[in-house]
Amino acid sequence: MKRIVVLGAGESGTGAAVLAKVKGFETFVTDMSSIKDKYKELLNSHHIDWEEGHHTEALILNADEVVKSPGVPNDAPLVLKLKAQGTPIISEIEFAGRYTDAKMICITGSNGKTTTTSLTYHIFKSAGLNVGLAGNIGRSLALQVAEEQHDYYVIELSSFQLDNMYRFRANIAVLMNITPDHLDRYDHCMQNYIDAKFRITQNQTADDAFIYWNDDPIIHQELEKYGLQAQLYPFSAVKEEGSIAYVEDNEVKINEPIAFNMEQEELALTGEHNLYDSLAAGISANLAGIKKEEIRKALADFKGVEHRLEKVAKVRGVAFINDSKATNVNSCWYALKSMTTPVVLILGGKDKGNDYREIEDLVREKCVGLVFLGLHNEKLHAAFDPLGLPTVEVQTGMKDAVDAAYHLATKGDTVLLSPCCASFDLFKSYEDRGDQFKKYVREL
Repeated sequence: MKRIVVLGAGESGTGAAVLAKVKGFETFVTDMSSIKDKYKELLNSHHIDWEEGHHTEALILNADEVVKSPGVPNDAPLVLKLKAQGTPIISEIEFAGRYTDAKMICITGSNGKTTTTSLTYHIFKSAGLNVGLAGNIGRSLALQVAEEQHDYYVIELSSFQLDNMYRFRANIAVLMNITPDHLDRYDHCMQNYIDAKFRITQNQTADDAFIYWNDDPIIHQELEKYGLQAQLYPFSAVKEEGSIAYVEDNEVKINEPIAFNMEQEELALTGEHNLYDSLAAGISANLAGIKKEEIRKALADFKGVEHRLEKVAKVRGVAFINDSKATNVNSCWYALKSMTTPVVLILGGKDKGNDYREIEDLVREKCVGLVFLGLHNEKLHAAFDPLGLPTVEVQTGMKDAVDAAYHLATKGDTVLLSPCCASFDLFKSYEDRGDQFKKYVREL
């Protein structure tokens, strides 16, 4: 019997383990951290052996194949040992793709992928299609393949998930943009990160579609290098050469494969960055043959994504917005760009090789105060102290950050949590960071 070992027992790893067990493999799960109770219960219910808090190498190095969770670094000592002895290492998505014939709509990008994925799923679901939501959001793709049967999957893919995908094929691949992110994971080499993102197009055929932002200079520069076989569907904010979707005369237009239009003011999502999300989702739905009226309705009634420019409350004339999902500088750029009132910006966390020069002009133009929230804020001070704005250093947690921002703000201002950084210095996740922000704002 073939032996599958799963590294990491979160949503991804546990789902992969269940699928492996269902398909008749000898299965073992190992995690250096503690495993959440809900995942232990799921593993136990399928009689899957597991360990937590350590790795027993003898039980891992004898694997025929390893499914690595995206959070496990490629240069982890155990991963290097597995590579050295030639053990195949794949992602949960790669593993799940072997056992389903469903159509795969796969979305990646440095920014916008969660909103685009959620919106695309909303359109498909609202149109009555049998669709699952998976990847970085939703339930594990592998678990859904093991327990359910969908005709379509809408999947958000991070670069980490793409790293260990080899034969998996996206029927519709969406690349929103490429800006510096996670460079600490890619040897601080931008090309390595770009190559990871473009893996979403691998194995595509002439029957497949590649949707991308036409104005992204990196995507344009790299397109020819990859010799793509898929049909190309570029989009842009305004009509320009090559774009098949854009806004013209305040009307959203998609020209291929079927002509589609709706008034821009009817879109549920506002702002330029959200326009790109709506265009990409609309093209995907159009390609899937969803009726125009169904696409229009879903684009108009979508509720948005938690922790992404989420309006929390207004306290004595000061608005509070939770953009905790902004874990890179470019995402914060879009958030600041959309602000129409003076901003007190809360930023900081685990730096991923950030270059803050990208937002320097917007900070100078939009911000009236800064709160640096993190254990190591030296890089933030170096980048923004020369601007002469009032700043507060917070290393203790979100309550103090919210209090500091509130005291810096005056009536009519907006306090924006848009951190530019990962959350793992002070918080469990960006969700935890955003939830704490909302909690302490509501206690003001």
